Amino acid sequence: MSVWLPSAPCTPRACVRATTSLAGLPRAVLRLTTVVVLVLAGVVLTPLGRWVPARAVRWWSRAVVRGAGVRVRVTGATAPTATGLLLVANHVSWLDIPLLAGVRPARMLAKAEIRSWPVAGSLAARGGVMFIDRDRLRALPATVARIADVLRAGRAVAVFPEGSTWCGRAQGRFRRAVFQAALDAGAPVQPVRIVYRDRGGAASTAPAFVGDDPLLASVWRVVCARGLVAEVEVLPVLAPGDHPDRRALAAAAGAGVLGGPYEQRILAPAGGHGAVSGPAGHLLDPGGQRPPRRRFGAGRDVLQAAEERSGVPVPVPVAVPVPAPVPASGRERELRQAAETVGQVRAGGR
Repeated sequence: MSVWLPSAPCTPRACVRATTSLAGLPRAVLRLTTVVVLVLAGVVLTPLGRWVPARAVRWWSRAVVRGAGVRVRVTGATAPTATGLLLVANHVSWLDIPLLAGVRPARMLAKAEIRSWPVAGSLAARGGVMFIDRDRLRALPATVARIADVLRAGRAVAVFPEGSTWCGRAQGRFRRAVFQAALDAGAPVQPVRIVYRDRGGAASTAPAFVGDDPLLASVWRVVCARGLVAEVEVLPVLAPGDHPDRRALAAAAGAGVLGGPYEQRILAPAGGHGAVSGPAGHLLDPGGQRPPRRRFGAGRDVLQAAEERSGVPVPVPVAVPVPAPVPASGRERELRQAAETVGQVRAGGR
């Protein structure tokens, strides 16, 4: 894998917390069966393409999510339907795709690896998904041009600008390349924030589809969970004419969806240790203290300038918390005090 590709530190073992019980097994099997039936119905209707009403697509998309046992709450603005539209959202789960389709049916931009997935890959290809080969950086301008053509035709395109899935307790940052398509086509941008919560209202990582997690394992984890809620907040539309370049447009969209244009929060894994996010996204060590600042500001500016010139996402270094010093043992403290006493005696005798 290329070092230039967007990636997240989230893994199923470190970040995802699931609850499964034998008592809920029949319910999970019923939910899984419902999802499979709905997906197969989608496969059958996919060749009809544009003849399927947008209202029916929205109903089907939300039915898939509800069939998996996840309640849906949609709040905020209404996505425009009479113009080309770039839908951008944070990326946590495979559920994000039907949730965005429930906001407005759109052509998805997905990584080329999805094409080889059983059933889902065929469904995606027949449904008009645009695939991007992330290993071929030279193909990026052509992909941006294809997105712009779809937007000019008055259709919507859904993109996850983070470039990778995150567990929901941590977030990435919005890459800028896809926003150039909106500028070239003169199309508005519709930011959407997706949050998954458990029945207690806390953020849930059960729907997360991260790292090397198999798709079937992620689906099973979702149908086994109880009380999951998907909150979809449709934020105000961003007009491309209000932003001079893709950097400003990505910053505005990221500020609404992620809480900051280039904020990268790394939280402690579920039930684990490590860095947590403090005010304004600053990294804190496990004791709650801010770690020493790293002097790579100039290097960050150089990387961002290179990204602007090439249109290719450039990884930005993230400060890593410094572990707190380990307290000395009782024996070590005694030896240290003895050495200090001897030094004081010698100094007094001189």
